[in-house]
Amino acid sequence: MDWNIDLGDLIRRLISKPRVLKPTPVPPMPSDWKLTYADLVAEAKAGKRSSIGRPEMEWAKEYERSLIPADMRSPQKGDLYESLADQTVGYQTDWAAPYSGAGTGTLFAGEQVWIEKAPRDERPVGADAVPVEYKKLEERMVPEQERTSSKYGSFSLYFTTIELNTNFKLVRTGFKGKRP
Repeated sequence: MDWNIDLGDLIRRLISKPRVLKPTPVPPMPSDWKLTYADLVAEAKAGKRSSIGRPEMEWAKEYERSLIPADMRSPQKGDLYESLADQTVGYQTDWAAPYSGAGTGTLFAGEQVWIEKAPRDERPVGADAVPVEYKKLEERMVPEQERTSSKYGSFSLYFTTIELNTNFKLVRTGFKGKRP
């Protein structure tokens, strides 16, 4: 076995910057693309697709963004919204485990939600929202078996920009809510 090592080469390799892999660019959206993210998920559930790739996800987001009227306000961190009517909403649960859950519940007229974090995009398709009366809505929406699990973390809601502008009233901006 040859134990001769070029010490200079070894040091250069150890202290050199790691190579950063550039993400593969997404091809342009096909001109006839008319699928939303929900459409892609429905196709996958129906067995029409075995997977949803990055290009399809990006195209769905771009298509959904094109459906938002130009004069519609985008959600921002600290926005406080009030539900205009009783509505069925989806929620997501976060766990101290490599999975998440989801379900639906009723958000009643007058109940408020706030945008806790700044959306990633300047013109987001939607945003995560946290109920102002967090514990009350959590008990009503998330099944007890999930809420009391040692791995359960929290729950949140998600609304599209269009839903926030049509099903809610913007009550104020700069709201600083607090999760329990």
